[in-house]
Amino acid sequence: MKERFWLLDLNYEVKEGEPEIWLWGVNEEGSRILVIDRGFQPYFYLLLQEGVDPKTVLEGVEALRSRLHPSTRMEVVERKLFGKPVKAIKIYCQDPDSIPQYANLLSKVEGVKCPLEDDIRYSMRYLIDNDVTPCVWHEVEVEPLRERLNVQADKVYLAKSRPKKIGREEPPKLRVLAFSAIYYSPKGSPKPERSPVVIISTVTSTGEERQIIAENIDGDKVVIEDFIRQVKEFDPDIIVGYGTNRMDWEFLQKRARKMEVKFTVDRVGAEPHRSVYGHISITGRANIDLLDFADELPEVKVKTLENVADYLGVMKVKDRLLIEDVEIAEYWENPEKRPLLAQFSMENAKCVMGIYEALADFAVELSKLVGLPLDQIGRAAVGFRVEWFLIREAYRMKELIPRRVERRYRPYAGGMVLKPKPGIHEDVAVLDFKSMYPNIMIEYNISPDTYLDPSEPEPPQGVNVAPEVGHRFVKAPPGFYKRVLSGLISVRDEIRRRLRKVKPGSVEYRVLDARQKAVKVITNATYGYAGWVGARWYIKPIAEATTAWGRSIILNTIEMARSMGLEVIYSDTDSIFIKYDPEKIKALSKRIKEKIGLEIKPDKIYKRIFFTEAKKRYCGLLPNGELDIVGLEVVRGDWAAIAKNVQEEVLR
Repeated sequence: MKERFWLLDLNYEVKEGEPEIWLWGVNEEGSRILVIDRGFQPYFYLLLQEGVDPKTVLEGVEALRSRLHPSTRMEVVERKLFGKPVKAIKIYCQDPDSIPQYANLLSKVEGVKCPLEDDIRYSMRYLIDNDVTPCVWHEVEVEPLRERLNVQADKVYLAKSRPKKIGREEPPKLRVLAFSAIYYSPKGSPKPERSPVVIISTVTSTGEERQIIAENIDGDKVVIEDFIRQVKEFDPDIIVGYGTNRMDWEFLQKRARKMEVKFTVDRVGAEPHRSVYGHISITGRANIDLLDFADELPEVKVKTLENVADYLGVMKVKDRLLIEDVEIAEYWENPEKRPLLAQFSMENAKCVMGIYEALADFAVELSKLVGLPLDQIGRAAVGFRVEWFLIREAYRMKELIPRRVERRYRPYAGGMVLKPKPGIHEDVAVLDFKSMYPNIMIEYNISPDTYLDPSEPEPPQGVNVAPEVGHRFVKAPPGFYKRVLSGLISVRDEIRRRLRKVKPGSVEYRVLDARQKAVKVITNATYGYAGWVGARWYIKPIAEATTAWGRSIILNTIEMARSMGLEVIYSDTDSIFIKYDPEKIKALSKRIKEKIGLEIKPDKIYKRIFFTEAKKRYCGLLPNGELDIVGLEVVRGDWAAIAKNVQEEVLR
């Protein structure tokens, strides 16, 4: 029989020495299902030294056969590494947990340069190799699992084929539980050894609001047990909180342990555990800490729950009750104030649910694009998100994944910022280069596999030479980054074309809009990844060359603008501020496209704009009467409201 399901979470188990992938999802009927896939063998590669005969290395590996599992097998394969053809030995293992040991052992065989891909997690290896993606609908041939498992799922299946993606877009109706906990600590910060959990407030996606309140400070065992019971009864697909990865989950777990309560809130009867990127894993569910996503809102300087909720339009700060952490004990101890503490806790839970609803589409689309599960995508740093996207693309191109190497940070020159002309200026246009750095990387074929070392001769197809730094990149064939970035930009352009034909506010519009934002984030972050010392594909000249071309392009643009009689007031990395003259600007855009090969367009038109003497600090009046403020205190979250209000009134 065939089953269609939307993939929510995955993990792996090893049963009787055999690994199996557990896929948790929701099917078309809304049932929560578990699909168990057996038979996918973990593996890694041994990269051979140049000129070494693979047969010699195979003989060396065979000599160590007694130290390997009997089912271990190997084959010689041809792959690419940084675009260059290489030979490697692919080692298939019985157990994913044996890979580090085997890689260490076999890397010592004569003729082996190093092991590769031994650090790719087994669950991610399964997703990549089988083109299975979190938050996407799949179809799989299954049969009911005969053995009985103690799991919380409506149906449990054994996969008879590998899952295949289907074209369905809209996600299923997911059960979401938002929670907020209050801890009683009259002295200092709460500690699980001595600070009871006095209130847990929850809000569900079905609209149910509930509070669990301790009768006294010795009664938090009941609070924890009731919370566990509620999770099991509601059986959420997603649990959301704010700061929960950093504090709440471990606090509640330690507190439960002190109360001799097993803190089982997952779907297999186990306790939460800390996993990759520091996130808390709750098997079978997606645990999302919204603070991870709030960290990416640069407009919100102080990332408190109430500030983020206010910014996203969930709940205005002025409309809600606020209680400082140091006041919580006082409110709990005073019977007249305790109801206010309960109100504060419930408003927190409502804010958590509201923030989730505002960010959920983006989180889902980012998970789909990158291929990281929903509970990991927020916690993973931008560099890791880009890297997992690149790893998937590299697999399709038969590129081996380089090892991650510890390196010291080495700075390089960034983008060019022209000091502004201070004062007030009338009629100013901002010309912005569309995705400047990604387009530079495409235009000049900047990529790890196109970089030409200074010692290497120039190839017949020629090279692009970066200004100032002199780094060289072959003009052809298209490099890894060029192919990936061109694909991303094409996808985003297609999504935006579809958006223009879809009714705003519809589910399809919402999904497409979130998708194009996710694509934009990964596209623009690829340049930053190139300069990140933790990157697997790190080559410093890539980042240096990209910014060097960026500076050169901005300087050339400024010179062209001035030669056409346009006054340049300011420039910042990928944009210039000039006196507004529609005809001259149109001619300038055309000339830049012809001379440089990049697209520049008016992004904003200001009726009036005020610059301070500092860079990245200005305020402009838009044609609709709105103030556009950048870098000034009025838009900073770490300034007092009175200071912001005074500055805004002065600017107006």
